[in-house]
Amino acid sequence: QLQASGGGLVQAGGSLRLSCAASGRTFSSTTMGWFRQAPGKERELVGVINWGGDNTYLKDSVKGRFTISRDNAENMVYLQMNSLKPEDTAVYYCAAATSSGAWSQWGQGTQVTVSS
Repeated sequence: QLQASGGGLVQAGGSLRLSCAASGRTFSSTTMGWFRQAPGKERELVGVINWGGDNTYLKDSVKGRFTISRDNAENMVYLQMNSLKPEDTAVYYCAAATSSGAWSQWGQGTQVTVSS
């Protein structure tokens, strides 16, 4: 199971840190990701982190502002979001990938709202 938390209401330029708590013995070998879905839009990939945490991907529009990280000892994945913009407003989801790269497990989502 995946449990996302840390969302909230913040002014533009502010910061939030999203957390995703994962259960399961295979977490440390699982690629994890963060997605977001804004109202009326499709869900989009925000960032990915490999099992070891040494290989990450971030969507171009969040590079330099967001950081994805993980703590395998605590079964946690994080999304540090700085310099937030109103266009970052969305429900954010964490997800776990299978060994073949399919996103098979999803958290419940946490709302991030950035006011201008």
